[in-house]
Amino acid sequence: MYFRGPAVGLTFCTLYLAFYFTNKYVLSILKFTFPTLFQGWQTLVGGVLLHICWKLGWVEINCSSRADIVSWLPASAFFVGIIYAGSRGLSRLQSSYIRLCSVALLLVSAGCLPIHDQQFDVDGYFWALIHLICSGCYKVFQKSHKSSLLSDLDQQYINYFFSVLFLAFAAHPTGDLISALEFPFLYFHTFHSGCCASGIFGFLLMLLTVKLRSSLSPTHHLSWSFFAKGLTAVISLFVFEISLNIPLATCFLTCALGEALLLYTEKMGS
Repeated sequence: MYFRGPAVGLTFCTLYLAFYFTNKYVLSILKFTFPTLFQGWQTLVGGVLLHICWKLGWVEINCSSRADIVSWLPASAFFVGIIYAGSRGLSRLQSSYIRLCSVALLLVSAGCLPIHDQQFDVDGYFWALIHLICSGCYKVFQKSHKSSLLSDLDQQYINYFFSVLFLAFAAHPTGDLISALEFPFLYFHTFHSGCCASGIFGFLLMLLTVKLRSSLSPTHHLSWSFFAKGLTAVISLFVFEISLNIPLATCFLTCALGEALLLYTEKMGS
């Protein structure tokens, strides 16, 4: 069967959906547009939970080599760019746009998507582009360090704590720290619940992603990832207010076809 590990895969899709929709709720519904604080909180929760799991013996982390840690820091910098730019983009673009935009850049529809988007936002697409560039750089750096002794969890552990430190120092210069004090929902339980859920969902999604990579072939892992992205994009059309027209819908379908072809290519190459 092409989709193996249905229980793990479906759980992955559910967490993926919950994580991005929770982020979307906090960032664009409540309009907490302070990414240094929001992403700093998420990475702090992820880092603390991962550290607890390590100390309890539930996961294995080996970051004893200072040379390995230092060599991974450029990737951690790209990781900060991914989450920061992704947060800025997600706060301004619809969830389906940012999920499919990564594939759109590989196709002719890349130029058509902004043109036919009736809710076009320059800043949103700019940060989506930065997010994609950092994602590409991160993947290239990760592949070039295959010989490193760092496991996926080791890498994520370093990413978490590098991000917490970097974003904490950046919160004041960017103005996020002062501006957040005027956030109208700062003391509302819906905001607190959304932030807590986002941090926990992000951590669980990371753990499950590592499990999928280790237990399934790259093709099967990409299959579940493709399904999760598509499901998130489709459901977001009904959950969020989106001005959809025929050219824009055609761009989305072309993007989905492009990613499906990439998945098919990966399958043929494996």
